[in-house]
Amino acid sequence: MPGAFVLVATPIGNLEDMTLRGVRSLREADLIAAEDTRHTGKLLTHFGITTPTISLHEHNERSRIPELLDRVRRGQRVAVV
Repeated sequence: MPGAFVLVATPIGNLEDMTLRGVRSLREADLIAAEDTRHTGKLLTHFGITTPTISLHEHNERSRIPELLDRVRRGQRVAVV
C-alpha cells in the first residue's frame, strides 16, 4: 500500500464534534503530526487512539517535513491534524 499524508480536521472545543472518518483516519495512521501534542493527546485518549504522535509547528517544520516525507515514501500513512 502506498504511503500518504492525510489531513484530519479536529474540533476546537467539543470533542463530540469529531467525525467518525477523522477518528478512523487517526487510528489507521502510522504517525500523527500535531501542532500541540498535549491537546491532540487529549483527543486521542478520549477516542482510545494509541497512534504515536510527533510535533509539527512553525518552529520545527523545516526539520520535520523531510522526515515525514521519508516516512510516506517508505509506505507509511502520516496524519496531520
